[in-house]
Amino acid sequence: MNIVLNLICFIFILGIIVLVHEFGHFIFAKMFGIYVYEFSIGMGPKIISKKKKDGETEYSIRAIPIGGFVQLAGEEIDDDKDIPKNRKLYSKPAWQRFLVMFFGAGNNFILAFLVLFLGALIWGSPNMDPVINKLTPNYPMIESGINENDTILAINNHKTTSIDDVKLYLTMVKDGEDILFKIKDTNGNIKEINVKPKEEEVNGEKVYRVGIEFDGNVRYGFVRSISYSFKKMGALFKQMVVVLKNLFTGGLSVSNLSGPVGIYTIVGETREAGLSSLFQLIALLSLNVGFINLLPFPAFDGGRILFLIIEKIKGSPVKTETENLVHTIGFILLMLLMLYVTFNDILRLI
Repeated sequence: MNIVLNLICFIFILGIIVLVHEFGHFIFAKMFGIYVYEFSIGMGPKIISKKKKDGETEYSIRAIPIGGFVQLAGEEIDDDKDIPKNRKLYSKPAWQRFLVMFFGAGNNFILAFLVLFLGALIWGSPNMDPVINKLTPNYPMIESGINENDTILAINNHKTTSIDDVKLYLTMVKDGEDILFKIKDTNGNIKEINVKPKEEEVNGEKVYRVGIEFDGNVRYGFVRSISYSFKKMGALFKQMVVVLKNLFTGGLSVSNLSGPVGIYTIVGETREAGLSSLFQLIALLSLNVGFINLLPFPAFDGGRILFLIIEKIKGSPVKTETENLVHTIGFILLMLLMLYVTFNDILRLI
């Protein structure tokens, strides 16, 4: 029963995120008069397909509940003579094409904010400030002379403006290494201290702890919920940038990434934690989808935006055949990466 519920939840969450993303492309395409062949949720063979009478767009749900697309006239090689040229994507001004490409991700950002805001209104929002609420006895932080209500300004020279930042940079510390904390006390004095984490064994695994706790109480209110949503989104964006940077610099392996199987596992664990946790997960996944799609890599929306920038710089469009070839190669590389990540996800489950 749990497997069925987890699968339904997984499909529902990804479906909502993809629907919102593709609707962003769709609505701006329609707004600018671009001919839309198909609006699809999912990939692979069609399960349900409908086209309004005298309508131009086919709306479909496909078999594989991962991804989706909006097929626009003039997006690929121009071989459809039945569509007027002024209704094709390539004929539109660069700023209109930019908005069509951007607002897939833009809609994901809006969804993430609304979900965080609604969750904060219903269940309250925690304090995001990196202020130490409690120090655990017999742990390194209390022994270093730090006090409760002190603020953590930086960890290993990385600025921390939220509790999420503290957790992120503590996670990045190699096992057993000293940690440099920059602290501001309640009198405004700033000092730096080195702390060696305490090694413990939990469920047969070594863990390292410094012995700090943050305020877990939640607050309610409309304005507080808005403030929390912006701060949380900023913290999540920062995490994504740090992860991306570490992927390129070797601080993080590609094997640490999760694909659909890994996300399914996370969805199952989060579902059992409660509805408020699912709201947090939806916001995180929606932000991830938006962030990744804006990366300037072929086959992503960011890759298409990059070609728009190149067009403005050189003063003329890149040949459609050349752009399509680059995106096709990028798509193949992404599929290979997806297979590798999925294989690793399966190995972790075995």
